[in-house]
Amino acid sequence: MSSQPQQQSNGRIIECQNLTKTYQEGPVPVEVLSGISLSIRDGEQVAIVGASGSGKSTLLHLLGGLDKPNSGQVIVDGYDMNKLDDNGRGAVRNRSLGFVYQFHHLLMEFTALENVAMPLLIRGDKVSSAKKQATEMLQRVGLSHRVLHKPAELSGGERQRAAIARALVSRPKCVLADEPTGNLDHKTAESVYALMLELNQELNTSFLVVTHDLEFASKMERTLHLQDGFLTN
Repeated sequence: MSSQPQQQSNGRIIECQNLTKTYQEGPVPVEVLSGISLSIRDGEQVAIVGASGSGKSTLLHLLGGLDKPNSGQVIVDGYDMNKLDDNGRGAVRNRSLGFVYQFHHLLMEFTALENVAMPLLIRGDKVSSAKKQATEMLQRVGLSHRVLHKPAELSGGERQRAAIARALVSRPKCVLADEPTGNLDHKTAESVYALMLELNQELNTSFLVVTHDLEFASKMERTLHLQDGFLTN
């Protein structure tokens, strides 16, 4: 880690202050986020809703250290992400955060087991340990019978469950989910939410979900609205 924690999390896994993000579209700067401040407590479930193009995914990427704001501060698990280099941010992400996307982003040439074990292998765990933990997490999400199947052999719901297993295998403190039920039918979406709730309660994992699905959002503890660059209750 290239920098020491700048502050303690104080029961908050993610905090941001006055985040702004502007993109250049030709000669015209377009401000997507305008002074966003937010905190996510340990074990909390938060949904962010908003129209397509409102900046939900951009905000998630900033909070996860995948992109840098034009101004403002992001604290993840006590670390000021702006004061870390790429390797430092990557280490915080790998240890403290998990990511789930609308499109599962599984590696098609690898089995479900290999996909789920990947975050542990990246951080340097032994292969035997990584495979053991990945197998246990796949069992946890109901995919014990799909461990050696590749993504092309899985249904849409099974792929998303595998993606959730991959996000959770390193026991992150918070999972950032971008439209996790966007490509799923209602029944499968319900099962994915039930799984997230179960794991939230069992592991005290926080979930920050951006979604168009108002029914899904209503199940979370707190729902925030992103509109015109601002975040409101």
